[in-house]
Amino acid sequence: MMEDGRMSDVRLIERWLPIAEIGIESLRERTPMTPFPAPNRLHVWWARRPLVASRAAVLASLLPANADHDTFLHVLGIHGDPMASRRRIDRAKRIGERFEGEAYTYKRAFSYSPSPSEMAEIRRQTGSDISVLDPTAGGGSIPFESSRMGFKSYANDLNPVAATILKATVETPQRFGLMLLDEFDEISKKFVARRESLLRSAYPPEPEKNCVPTNYIWARTISCPYCAGRIPLSPNWRLNGVGVGVRLKPHLGNGPGTTGRFCSFEIVTDVSEHSAGTVADGDATCPFTDCARVIDGDEVKRQAQAEGMGDQLFTVVFKRRIETKLKSGKLGKPRWERGYRAPRAEDSIEADIAAQIDKKLPEWEALDVIPSEEFPSDTNDDRPRQYGMPLWRDMFSPRQLLGHGLASEIFRDMVEEDRLASRLTDVRRAAYIYLSFSLDKLRDYNSRMTRWHGNREIMVNTFDRHDFAFKWSYAEMVITTEGVGYDWAIEQTAKCVKELVELSTPTGAKDGPLFGGDKTASAEVVISSKSGASLDHIADGSVDAVVMDPPYGANVMYAELSDFFYVWLKRTAGLVAPELFTRRLTDKQSEAVANKAHFKRQKGADALANRDYQEKMAAIFAESRRVLKPNGIMTVMFTHKDTSAWDALTKGLIEAGFIITASWPVNTEAEGSLHIKDKAAANSTIFLVCRPRPAEQGDKTTYWEDVEPLVAKAVRTRVEEFQKAGIGGVDLYLASFGPALEQFSRHWPLKRGTPRPEPLAKKRRKQAELFEEEFDPYAVTPEDALDAARREVKTWRLNQLTHAKGRGDLDAATAWFVLAWDAFKAPVFSYDEGLRLARAVGADLDGQLIGKICEKKGSDIKLWDSATRAAKNALGPADGSRAMIDAVHHAAHRGRTRTLDAALDLLKDAGADGDPQFLAALEAVLEVLPPSRNFVGFDVASGDAKSAADDFDALEKLRRLAFSDKIDEPQQLSLFTEEVA
Repeated sequence: MMEDGRMSDVRLIERWLPIAEIGIESLRERTPMTPFPAPNRLHVWWARRPLVASRAAVLASLLPANADHDTFLHVLGIHGDPMASRRRIDRAKRIGERFEGEAYTYKRAFSYSPSPSEMAEIRRQTGSDISVLDPTAGGGSIPFESSRMGFKSYANDLNPVAATILKATVETPQRFGLMLLDEFDEISKKFVARRESLLRSAYPPEPEKNCVPTNYIWARTISCPYCAGRIPLSPNWRLNGVGVGVRLKPHLGNGPGTTGRFCSFEIVTDVSEHSAGTVADGDATCPFTDCARVIDGDEVKRQAQAEGMGDQLFTVVFKRRIETKLKSGKLGKPRWERGYRAPRAEDSIEADIAAQIDKKLPEWEALDVIPSEEFPSDTNDDRPRQYGMPLWRDMFSPRQLLGHGLASEIFRDMVEEDRLASRLTDVRRAAYIYLSFSLDKLRDYNSRMTRWHGNREIMVNTFDRHDFAFKWSYAEMVITTEGVGYDWAIEQTAKCVKELVELSTPTGAKDGPLFGGDKTASAEVVISSKSGASLDHIADGSVDAVVMDPPYGANVMYAELSDFFYVWLKRTAGLVAPELFTRRLTDKQSEAVANKAHFKRQKGADALANRDYQEKMAAIFAESRRVLKPNGIMTVMFTHKDTSAWDALTKGLIEAGFIITASWPVNTEAEGSLHIKDKAAANSTIFLVCRPRPAEQGDKTTYWEDVEPLVAKAVRTRVEEFQKAGIGGVDLYLASFGPALEQFSRHWPLKRGTPRPEPLAKKRRKQAELFEEEFDPYAVTPEDALDAARREVKTWRLNQLTHAKGRGDLDAATAWFVLAWDAFKAPVFSYDEGLRLARAVGADLDGQLIGKICEKKGSDIKLWDSATRAAKNALGPADGSRAMIDAVHHAAHRGRTRTLDAALDLLKDAGADGDPQFLAALEAVLEVLPPSRNFVGFDVASGDAKSAADDFDALEKLRRLAFSDKIDEPQQLSLFTEEVA
């Protein structure tokens, strides 16, 4: 590292970042079958960044450019060669072998805390009193890592749920250390003891000896409007992955329209015995044999909103204790076996539960123990209201609500007792926050929005997705069973607290929190909950680095989702931290997201929402610039493949007075390259490194025609570097946006010297949006830089795919087909991204491509294989006169349906077999289609992509038969061979 103690004005992140190593370690944090880091498990929050990536962003934004690379990697926790380990793992996966032994020679990077000597060296290089700000901190990955590095950390989030998580993640573990565990253990034991006496009777015991219930599985119900039967709604009746399921036994009463029409249930062990699902695409099907009518989805919703849906128990999940014996004859550790049974009459205690709720409800409402708030009507996802849940508490069944209400009541009583006894110290308040998180964990896993995962035989929590997806059938925890309900939730929270304390302690420290030493050595943490555009508690020019992971347009509606927890937390955590819970619900209006619900019933709601997002982000960036020191740096993490979000982000940065000085793509989902899936996904997080625009840059306008070549050169310079670091597919295009925007922002303001024609799409849209700006033919936007970047990557990839042998250029349609498979590695991808790719190759997506080589499905595009094109009579002339992809697909289809000789004869008859453009097209197509099992030994493709692998199979066999002297073996096959070797 640096020999003197001065901070260089040029930072490490502006010159170097080990993107491949960080990407692999980011993936390791999320490796299945290993626990996520404690911050991720403590409480639900959405779209968290990996800890190792966050640490890298913070540290590299502060260290000088000449900092030692090996030392940097060691401080990150990367103590070996992750790329070599990754190759060994990938090889094992490709050949279908189970990896034996430890793949990596060191623990996951996030678990490493720098030693005191390393911390001292960091301070020597960066200087003392360094401060880092994250104005949109969310779940806290960035401030958590900043604090672990010893920097003063400002962590802000508008959302009070996020702010509460920040305090519990970043501040209190290092402030109180081991004392937290003692306090949490004391109050949680007291809580469990009180809960036990109140809830035991709500869960009937199992009838079989040595068995305990763990879950109940329920179906929502409606009344058939044609026969008056009670219909249990479930899309399927599968309970596990080996055939166990449910058969419905309809009781017909005295015929349609009479009473006594209901279903009982039977557990069966073969899929063929399962009853058919009773709901699909929102429409219900009556299971009664003398009716069997389809009930329209509108009628289902009408009943839900008018009378409310019912709940019917159809399966009880239990565990059976199996005694084992050791060789010595002594009893060994018992084994637990899962079982399923149909409900008994004794399980139906709904009347008792309803009576208890009726008795408790007036008191709870008077004391504000349970939520009374309505689910908002002006929201992006109103499915709870559509299906009869107008209040937040309606998301819980009566027994679930009873349990959560009693938990809230006990929590309230315990806090009040401690207050009266003067026991409510700061550390005890912090312990109560963690207890409130335990209760939230149980609410997440015990609502009407959970589900039973048949293949894994586990419950799936409410927020396994970023929405309020309605569940026709749901699973309920038996929260009084040992190790299942509160026991499990509290145990999980305790583990998180312990790990957070450990992670906050430097490696080898003798005076850290775990050893009860001096706490004043901890880094200062300042938590706030306000708009990121108004950080009035931070002085001008006082922050060394801003590192942030901002909201991504319309990707996640944080405030809307977090109300699920907020309405409960303000009645639990709010008793010990009232300053965070002053609103009825969370603040939606000030949130920096593209929330089109704010513009309902207005024309152009999507565009209005995007503009609102851009303006709010610009305000946050402007505030970040205010608090940043003159030589400070801002690193923005951004993960989004929608370039409209990129355009909005860049405009916001430029409006706030920043320029982009460097960019780095970090692939956090490298496993996506192992298998071709049905639908494309972006896997990279792009780090944009920004500086305040120098005053000397001024406001002199530069012409785009002079800057566009600089953008192209910048992309060409970096794209090979990105590819060598494992960045491919659509992520290669995203990675190119960084260097393109660097040049764009450096030369702002920009205008065109030559006017461009008004796009046809804009003309069509003019009447759709009230606020439509007048078209300016001289205007330049970040989208222009992104288009230039795509063109450069297109040229780069086509040269690689055709091996740059000087053959004829690919026509526009063929180039688009090849690049779509190369970029998205899936047959289905976003229409908007397909449109931008078409623009890069000069193709008309709607007129030239859709209906000929692909189709539009909703907001997506689906590529066609040769068989689909033939069936739809969409193949052009076999000579390739319309597009050479036609000749390639004619040959593939003939080879698949007849013989390879027949395919070759077709090409010869059309005169395509010797055409350089055909050879280039065949060569490129063979490099991008998923290879078939015949050539790599396993199925690379799945789902809709398998038909493309069949095309590859036919075309590669044809190449070997007739074109091996003109076209080399696809390089992708060599890569597969190397992995297996």
